[in-house]
Amino acid sequence: MNINEFLVKRFHISKETAGSMLEENRVRINKQKAIQRQNVLKTDLVEADGKILQQGVQHTYYAYYKPRGIECTLNPDIENNLQAALPFEEHVYPVGRLDKESEGLLLLTNDGKMYKNIAFSDNFKEKEYLVEVDKELHDEALTQLASGVVIMGRKTRPALVKKVTPHSFRIVLTQGLNRQIRRMCYKLDYNVTMLKRIRITSILLGDLKPGEYRMLDRTEIGN
Repeated sequence: MNINEFLVKRFHISKETAGSMLEENRVRINKQKAIQRQNVLKTDLVEADGKILQQGVQHTYYAYYKPRGIECTLNPDIENNLQAALPFEEHVYPVGRLDKESEGLLLLTNDGKMYKNIAFSDNFKEKEYLVEVDKELHDEALTQLASGVVIMGRKTRPALVKKVTPHSFRIVLTQGLNRQIRRMCYKLDYNVTMLKRIRITSILLGDLKPGEYRMLDRTEIGN
């Protein structure tokens, strides 16, 4: 909503009175003079006559290396849950999931907009993985992984696939079906022995080790 609507709702006043408050420079947004019909975000600090009307929510963003064996849930009743594993107490939630036996990059935030932007498959956001399998990869299998594999009654989207070693490859997905890579490999008669997410959009796992994290800024996440 804009600042005029915010004031009307907050003080139960008329639109004209709200407009007068702004004209008289009685309202500030993030310590700056508020102007007529300026948008107000939940993250904004709003003050009127020196009193705080809205403290503002500060969004935080982390790149976190989820270790293998950690369940990607914040439910404290589940053994080896993510909340217990996180090295900080701040309340954040993961953007997307990694199954228990997978490892690598998780984005953690309290920003719902970022979550929707990246997590929803309709947005076609890239996620890159390094995958090792139990036997030698053949060109036909790599081609099928790239073109799409039918799992759970539907064909996966085309993906970028690059062979790394005789038993490993990188794959870039734009969707996140349940245990997608494992199901794709199994359908082609391969078992995944290691699955690590190394990139989400432009954010890299980098040099993080299992259990480590680093803070991100809005410029880095592009949000």
